[in-house]
Amino acid sequence: MTTSERREPSTVAGEREMLDGWLEYHRDTLAWKCAGLDDKQLRQAAAVPSGLTLLGLVRHMAEVERSWFRRVLADEDAGPIYYSDADEDGDFHVGDGDTWTDTYAVWQAEIARARELAAARSLDDLSAGPRRDSSTGERFSLRWIYTHMIEEYARHNGHADLIREAIDGVTGD
Repeated sequence: MTTSERREPSTVAGEREMLDGWLEYHRDTLAWKCAGLDDKQLRQAAAVPSGLTLLGLVRHMAEVERSWFRRVLADEDAGPIYYSDADEDGDFHVGDGDTWTDTYAVWQAEIARARELAAARSLDDLSAGPRRDSSTGERFSLRWIYTHMIEEYARHNGHADLIREAIDGVTGD
């Protein structure tokens, strides 16, 4: 992906279009940060002592998409992809057999399902399910979920900036 393939959201869009646009922009940014690297580079922890990798970030965001849109918004019984009770950070723990091709396909499938579930709802609609770790049963508006997802991607895209620069010197917004 090149920078020109990322489209900045309209500066005059309505709220829904704006939120959709910023979420897509940040999804595209993470893909762009991974573009052109091989599997070994994508598994490279570039900020010692952290074990954070670009592949781990993508796996994590697949889990985040799944959690907020499938589990919380739609109350689907969608178990974890990469983590487990034994390894709650398993999404970040990549191994030699983990590949970009497989990870990207899973991430894109979760994004496609998230888009589908969000399209059927208004921003004011409340989630059908609570957050996984909520003991209160608290529900979330789709607006809140969008805002949280944009924040989550933005934070991790900052990590991706630093990791990518340490791998091969490539920088960019």
